[in-house]
Amino acid sequence: MQIRIYYEDTDTGGVVYYANYLKFCERARSNMFFSKGLSPHQDNQFFVVKSIQADYKYSAVFGDILNVSTKLLTLKKASIILRHTIVNQDNKLIFTMDVKLAFLKDTKPSKIPNHYLDIFN
Repeated sequence: MQIRIYYEDTDTGGVVYYANYLKFCERARSNMFFSKGLSPHQDNQFFVVKSIQADYKYSAVFGDILNVSTKLLTLKKASIILRHTIVNQDNKLIFTMDVKLAFLKDTKPSKIPNHYLDIFN
C-alpha cells in the first residue's frame, strides 16, 4: 500500500511523527481485508493487537511516498504474527514492526476462520 506523507503526518521539523508509523501499518492491514471484500470487524469477530515490536530505521519526511508491505510470520489457532515493512520511494528501509494479533469472537479468544486466513496468504 502506498502512503504519501502530508504536513499533518509530521512534527514541526517536517519529520514523520513516530506514532504515525503504527497508523500506517494499521491502515495497510485494514486495506488487506477491504481488498478481499471483507471487513476487519464482522459479527462480533475481530483481531486485536496483543503486542508489537517496532524498529525505527530512518526518518520519513514531508512529501515522501512510502510503501507498506505485510508478511505473515506465524500462524496459530487464535493468533497470528505479521511483519510490516515500510520503505520510501528510494526503497530505503524506514520502519519494521512485528505485530501479534489475537482473534476474538464475542470478546473471547477464538479459532481464526478460514476466510480470514486467506487474507494473509
